[in-house]
Amino acid sequence: MGEEQKKALEQQLWNIANELRGKMDADEFRDYILGFIFYKYLSEKIEDFANELLEEDGIKYTTIDESTEDGKELLDGIKEDCIEQLGYFLKPNELFKAMAVKGNLANDNFILEDLTQVLRHIEQSTMGHESEDDFEHLFEDLDLTSTKLGKTEEQKNTLISKVLAHLNKIDFQLKNHDRDVLGDAYEYLIAQFASGAGKKAGEFYTPQEVSKILAKIVTNKKSKLKSVYDPTCGSGSLLLRVAKEVEDVSNFYGQELNRTTYNLARMNMIMHDVHYRKFDIKQEDTLENPQHTELRFEAIVANPPFSANWSANPLHMSDDRFSQYGKLAPSSKADFAFVQHMIHHLDDNGTMAIVLPHGVLFRGAAEGHIRKYLIEDRNYLDAVIGLPANIFYGTSIPTCILVFKKCREDSENILFIDASNHFEKAKNQNYLREQDIEKIVSTYRDRIVEDKYSYLSSLNEVKENEYNLNIPRYVDTFEEEEIIDLDKVSSELKALEIDMKSTDETIASFCRELNISTPF
Repeated sequence: MGEEQKKALEQQLWNIANELRGKMDADEFRDYILGFIFYKYLSEKIEDFANELLEEDGIKYTTIDESTEDGKELLDGIKEDCIEQLGYFLKPNELFKAMAVKGNLANDNFILEDLTQVLRHIEQSTMGHESEDDFEHLFEDLDLTSTKLGKTEEQKNTLISKVLAHLNKIDFQLKNHDRDVLGDAYEYLIAQFASGAGKKAGEFYTPQEVSKILAKIVTNKKSKLKSVYDPTCGSGSLLLRVAKEVEDVSNFYGQELNRTTYNLARMNMIMHDVHYRKFDIKQEDTLENPQHTELRFEAIVANPPFSANWSANPLHMSDDRFSQYGKLAPSSKADFAFVQHMIHHLDDNGTMAIVLPHGVLFRGAAEGHIRKYLIEDRNYLDAVIGLPANIFYGTSIPTCILVFKKCREDSENILFIDASNHFEKAKNQNYLREQDIEKIVSTYRDRIVEDKYSYLSSLNEVKENEYNLNIPRYVDTFEEEEIIDLDKVSSELKALEIDMKSTDETIASFCRELNISTPF
């Protein structure tokens, strides 16, 4: 599929979302449109799979009659294969297109109840199987009883039927596309909803340019990854971005606190054709109740909530994630708690990259103590990258990327990059251009020193700065102002004075001719 066709698909899906949401807020309608696209994807996936199984018999999946004994027997066999390979099952009469057709009949077109049942059946079909955790309550945010859809049952039914009818006109052509086309269209929609969701967007989406930098850093010089982990995974965009940078990722792991966003992440994984056995995403508070306690990961990426509150419970001092540091991150700023959590889960040969507010570079007290320990005692900090302000949804504060490794190739120095002035201005926020991303990544990869952009600091210099990592201490971006020639300025002022007198005389002569008083 060409880039143009891909963009056309994205635009088509967004137009449907825009057209049909009416007065509903974009972030409210998001759950419905993304949920139905996902349902359509599952339907097309299972129909293609079943048709392949039935090809030798010359039968199409949609023609199987489940009211006959032969039909039931056939469906039972297909169900077994579907759950093993795809993780779920849908009967022919439960497919998206069957629901879309029914919803748009002249008579007997009430589908809300049937649709609710179908979505529940998808989740139930996985019970007792390996895929159960990946599909459990997956559609719970598709509340078809909500008054947001309409005041009456008829209004709700009409809107939902319209959504299904519009989506039904689009052929996803799963067999003819590479695996990322539809997934990327899904990602595009998530991004579009994020841009309209204001502050809430930060909960579920990291701007793609930032994702790209993090992904390129943690995959540097690698073609395959055993595992990638995001402890605050949102919609899963960061995890999926990492997969684009290498040939293969064996396993994806993530944790997300927000229930709706957690559902979105699982859908996003499946939409990108990540097999249910290859991802493990959990819903829980990462700091208070970590879900992957015994695991270590080759790549870790994160964009945690900036300076979030957390318990800072003294009991955490007996937790292996925090105990060695001697101090906990303050309860009003969990930034370093996330760093400690991630370092604990980082494999010896791994790399982690985390987006944080600038304050982590210089704040004192417990944060200063933790920062010193990471640099002086452990020597894990590999690079500090300053990003432009106003590139994240919902906040204009400047941010930075910290890169950590347990076994650093360049253990004698720390790389500082100041990319804060390298961006393009947009209407509501700034964004990083392709050349800005490439400059950051190549500077990190080759540890390039460039005047007013990057600097390799010795550990001793960092120590002399009392482990304050504020970037201007290391990268001098001061620009000398141009020397002003005062004689030239004086001459220009004199010339202006003469011009003004001449103009005044011209105006005065016009006034005399018109027999009116001068304005001066």
